[in-house]
Amino acid sequence: MIQVKKEGILLEKTTQSFEEMGVLNPAVIKDGEFVHVFYRAVGKGNYSSIGYCKLSGPFTVIERFAEPLILPEFDYESHGVEDPRIVKIDKLYYLTYTAYDGVNALGALATSTDLRQWKKRGLLVPKITFDEFNYMAKFKNKLNEKYFRYNEHDHILEKEGKEMFLWDKNLIFFPRRIEGKLYFLHRIKPDIQIIVGIKKLEDLTPDFWQKYFLDFNKNIVLAPKYDHEVSYIGGGCPPIETAKGWLIIYHGVHDSIKGYVYSACVALLDLDNPQKEIARLPYPLFKPEKIWELKGEVNNVCFPTGTALFDDTLYIYYGAADERIAYVSVSLSALLNELTLNPVEK
Repeated sequence: MIQVKKEGILLEKTTQSFEEMGVLNPAVIKDGEFVHVFYRAVGKGNYSSIGYCKLSGPFTVIERFAEPLILPEFDYESHGVEDPRIVKIDKLYYLTYTAYDGVNALGALATSTDLRQWKKRGLLVPKITFDEFNYMAKFKNKLNEKYFRYNEHDHILEKEGKEMFLWDKNLIFFPRRIEGKLYFLHRIKPDIQIIVGIKKLEDLTPDFWQKYFLDFNKNIVLAPKYDHEVSYIGGGCPPIETAKGWLIIYHGVHDSIKGYVYSACVALLDLDNPQKEIARLPYPLFKPEKIWELKGEVNNVCFPTGTALFDDTLYIYYGAADERIAYVSVSLSALLNELTLNPVEK
C-alpha cells in the first residue's frame, strides 16, 4: 500500500464573522514557490464565501485576508459560494464553485487573469428538474436506481418558494485543452460524469445538454466500485497530468453506523481519452483517522480539493470534518507506480 503522511492542520476558523463557523475545501494553485489557497469560509447560518491565503512553500502561511475575496452576488448563489477548485488554462484562471441559493446547489464559474479580480460567468450546468433529467437519461439507457434515491427530493417540486432542480456539483476543469477543447468533470450523485470537448463555454446550450442527457450513461467516467466508496463518489482535486495518464483524486463515501464516511480516493484516466479509466486504487488513499478528521461540523470527513507538487512530493489539501483545512503528502512517482499495479479490467 502507498504511504501517505498526515502533515496536520493548515488553517483553522477565526473569530472573523465570515469564517467563524469553519474553513474547508480549498482550491489550490502553485505559482513558482508560492501556493495560492482559495477556501470555503462559513459564517453563521451556513452562509459561505471564499477566503484567501498565500503560502510560501507547501505550508507556511505568509498572507491571509481578513475578509472574503469572493462573495455571493446573484440569486443563484444567495446562500453561498462553496467548495472552489481552480486551474489555469492558457492565460486564464478558472475557479469553479458550487452556487447555493438555499435550495439548489449547482456548478458555477468565475475567471481571472490575476487571481484578485474575478468575473462571475454564471451557472455552467443546466437548471432542470429531476423528472426532466430522469426522462432524458432513461430514454435510451437503463439508469442506476441510486440516481432516483439521491436526486428525486421526495417528489418535492418547490421549497421556500423556489423550484427544486437536479443538484449538479463538483465541477472541475482539466488544466489544459485537449485537442483544442475544454473538458470538465461534474457530479450528479452517485457517479462522476465528464463533459468532453467543448470549444467555448457558450457551447453549453440547452440543445447540448439535451443531447448529453440522452446519452447520459456514456458520460459517466467513474462509478462507485469498492466498499469505501460504495454509497457515492464525487470530484475532488483538479486532474493532474502525468506521463501515465490523468491522476484523479476524488472523494468516496460509504455509510456506516456512525453515518457517512468521506475518504480520499485515486484513479487514473487515459491521457488522450479521459473518458477511459485505466487504473484505480482498491483502497482509500487516506481516510478519517485523526481527531481533526473525526470530529467537527460534519464528522468523519476527508474531502480533497487541491494539490501542489514540490519535486516528487505531492501535497494534497482537504477539508477535515467540514471545519478546518488539513494536508497530506505522498510521493507522486510511488503513487503512479501503485496505480499501475491496479489496472482496470477490460
